[in-house]
Amino acid sequence: MNRFGKALLVAALVGVVGMAFRVSWNALRDVATATGADETAAFLYPFVVDGLMALALVATLVLTGDARRFALRVLAAYTLASLVLNYVHGLVPELHDEVVNWGRLADWDPANWALVLLATSLPVGSIYFGSDLVAKVLHHRPIEAPTPTPNQDESTETIMKRSTADLEVSTPTPITPAPAPAELPAGPVVSLVKSTDRVPVGAVAAESPRPRRVTGRVPGAARSVRPNRTADELLTEARKATKKWSDRELTAEGIRKAVRTSPAKARVLRDTLRAERETKAPAPTEAAPGTDKAA
Repeated sequence: MNRFGKALLVAALVGVVGMAFRVSWNALRDVATATGADETAAFLYPFVVDGLMALALVATLVLTGDARRFALRVLAAYTLASLVLNYVHGLVPELHDEVVNWGRLADWDPANWALVLLATSLPVGSIYFGSDLVAKVLHHRPIEAPTPTPNQDESTETIMKRSTADLEVSTPTPITPAPAPAELPAGPVVSLVKSTDRVPVGAVAAESPRPRRVTGRVPGAARSVRPNRTADELLTEARKATKKWSDRELTAEGIRKAVRTSPAKARVLRDTLRAERETKAPAPTEAAPGTDKAA
């Protein structure tokens, strides 16, 4: 339904309720006069009864849960009370006259007592129930449903797949010893051995006695792309990188940055390259035998 149709429907509802109030207003005013209300009180009495019905109807549309059920009970109770008083007004012709016998709404005394109690208790009930309904409406906080995003289902499925992949346990790959390094060129060569623990660079460390903790798969982006290099390959790269370096520039830190290796291997490479340079340096010439210094 478009906006014009909704406005027309609301206008029709307001018109029907207004006409129904006018019909009920006459009966409730006469009943109030019969119970001892003055002219002003009798004029306002229909607003007390039917007005609370309208308030309960609005609260029913706004509230939810237990508060909404309470508003429905109030609406039903006051609707029934208004119906009874309108019914009594139609059965008792004396209520239509200007001079009314006060306190008599029925010939049978128990019925008269019940009707008088009902008519006089409705204004007090309007104060109590009306205040409670207004307080419930003012303190009501509607619960907003979360708006689903277009990719919510896809993101949930992706997270579930990732969680399942993380739970999978990968079988540890057996460690194979690295191949022995090739022989270096002839000449005095410093062995690629650490000075502290004397473990060859290419050797594989012994497996720790502690139990290995099994983890999930390592993502492909986190894996190292560069393969492990042997001692000969590192030495060859270091020779090329430091070919034009002076002896002063030949440091472990510079070699480490040039070939991108560990500090320990860089120190070993530095010692090897220095030894090679010392071997290639020309030896000082000795004086010929039998020559005199003075000459």
